[in-house]
Amino acid sequence: MSETQGPKIVCIGRIYCDLVFAGVPRMPTLGSEVFADNVSLHAGGGAFNSAVTFCALGWNTALSGTLPATPFDTQILTEAQAVGLDVSLCRQAPPGASPQITVAMAIQGDRSFLSNKSGKAAPSLDTTHPTCRTVRHMHIGEIRTLYEMPALLKQARTAGWTISLDCGWDDELMPQGAALNKLVSQVDVFLPNEIEFETLKASGLKSDVAPLTVLKQGAKGATALSDGQRLQLPATPVQVVDATGAGDAFNGGFLAGWLTGEPLGTCLENGNQCGAKTVGNIGGTLGLLAKEPMLKASL
Repeated sequence: MSETQGPKIVCIGRIYCDLVFAGVPRMPTLGSEVFADNVSLHAGGGAFNSAVTFCALGWNTALSGTLPATPFDTQILTEAQAVGLDVSLCRQAPPGASPQITVAMAIQGDRSFLSNKSGKAAPSLDTTHPTCRTVRHMHIGEIRTLYEMPALLKQARTAGWTISLDCGWDDELMPQGAALNKLVSQVDVFLPNEIEFETLKASGLKSDVAPLTVLKQGAKGATALSDGQRLQLPATPVQVVDATGAGDAFNGGFLAGWLTGEPLGTCLENGNQCGAKTVGNIGGTLGLLAKEPMLKASL
């Protein structure tokens, strides 16, 4: 890949291997056993899923994170290679690390996760690395990564990059909304889901903390908040098989439009379409790789 064809996007965050149980009749309870219709293994994590969305939309994209311990790293590398995702900024898990795995249970159009974090979310980012020479935007896969690596903000600004941030649920950080204002205020686009945003606001996060906040609302669509204005766009109803990764795919679709200067309404529509692509399939990215065009708008 030449420098002119290098990555325009770098997605940074935790990389998981997702063990997805689908067709779950109910959530397990203590002392009982539940049987799923099927189970499958997929690459996952917010940064990975959004990166694959960018790749599916034609953007040269790099991923920065710590790979799950062997043998689960093979799943990540195989799926990354299939979509042309640059993993030169990733690192192997340190010796003896526990596997970074998520058990995802898809039920009634939603999903629940049980995850194991292992060590630092990502290696320190070197913006002088050859892979970064053509980058113009950094997407941070979850607020925990930014909390652990606040220097990313200064690095990105010094390099002239714009910045977006997903939220992700974190029991430790959800009650710290007031303390997170300073970090979140320094990104260009904040992309929490509605429950995450309301929970953080209840603990002190300002509703207008970022220049542009985009609320992902599942079947209700999405809402953009900017300069005191509110723009809501409903989603087209689709049959949900597995909602894993739908919000991450929304991020990629929305940001692809935002980075090319599309109106907010078009950006929301693009995000909704990409999110809808994922929910008809098991795993966070399979629906993104269909051959038919993903977006109505040209990106």
